[in-house]
Amino acid sequence: MPQTHSSDVTTQGIRVQAAAQYLAAESRPEQRQFVYGYRIEISNTGGQRARLKSRHWVILDADNNRQEVRGPGVIGKYPDLAPGESFDYCSGCPLSTKWGTMEGTYTFQREDGGEFEVAIGRFFLAPSNPRIPALAR
Repeated sequence: MPQTHSSDVTTQGIRVQAAAQYLAAESRPEQRQFVYGYRIEISNTGGQRARLKSRHWVILDADNNRQEVRGPGVIGKYPDLAPGESFDYCSGCPLSTKWGTMEGTYTFQREDGGEFEVAIGRFFLAPSNPRIPALAR
């Protein structure tokens, strides 16, 4: 599997694009503190409205330490996306190693109340990451 600093996955009409960048100004390598910023764009490419309910992240560092983060919404919001609409946000992830990976799922709900999981593809957190690119629309 190639190592990539971004991901682009579509599940049941919901497209999730992710890109990460090392934040040198916020990191302290001598203290084993490496900070990464990431940008997520969520697009409804399907034919039905869907609302994001929760998130589940799996973060692995270079020592294979696993951290799971679960919570409601994203950055305090619950995007409700009609077909053709998008929502993007930026957040951060601290690591105690120089590199790691992130991946996970979002739980969405359709208007009829049915819930489904949407994949967030694995992307790498590494100091050699290029600047966060503008995600293709």
